Amino acid sequence: LADRALALDYTRPEVHAGDELVIREGRHPVIEQLPDAERFVPNDTRLDGNRNQVAVITGPNMAGKSTYIRQVALIAVMAHAGSFVPAREARISLLDRIFTRVGAGDDLARGRSTFMVEMQEAANILNNATAQSLIVLDEIGRGTSTFDGISIAWSVAEYLHNTPRVKAKTLFATHYHELTDLSLTLNGVQNYSVQVREHGDGIVFLRTIRPGCADKSYGIHVARLAGM
Repeated sequence: LADRALALDYTRPEVHAGDELVIREGRHPVIEQLPDAERFVPNDTRLDGNRNQVAVITGPNMAGKSTYIRQVALIAVMAHAGSFVPAREARISLLDRIFTRVGAGDDLARGRSTFMVEMQEAANILNNATAQSLIVLDEIGRGTSTFDGISIAWSVAEYLHNTPRVKAKTLFATHYHELTDLSLTLNGVQNYSVQVREHGDGIVFLRTIRPGCADKSYGIHVARLAGM
């Protein structure tokens, strides 16, 4: 197993009692092994309870935001299970729980709309996360009006940052670019974006995460890729 892990560029992670979660050249352990997948582009991650507590991640649709935040959660799970992880280097702080709010689905049999499911999952995170938790949020507030959605997403980020009991390490992927302004007033919020290059009338996804803010989401370009 160790020989295979090394051949696949896996490493033995360090799980420690400190506050830092650092991954160098991390990859998604499932997607990178799909037979028809494109070459997987690795990315770095740094989270802690101080300057790097909340990472607000913006970027185009289909650029890889969801893949990136989920691979961090998977690497953390693998590290806590004692497994090798798909990264050049990984130092993972000891976590009590990993919370996720991803995807979209309803529960009509119990009278819960897609938005209600999303809000209940978010409420569960806010009520149960601790400073030793890892939180992965893939879009908050998208199932209602734009103003309401931004207000909810903004409030969630502020609460996670300002409440000592739930000051968890957080990856927050969003298309609400207004949330990048949080870094101007909250010391623990950092902005990252997924890089893209415009080429003629189309776009090329570079799959790389860099500090900074995206200027748009390229939804029209993605609609064209879908055949609209």
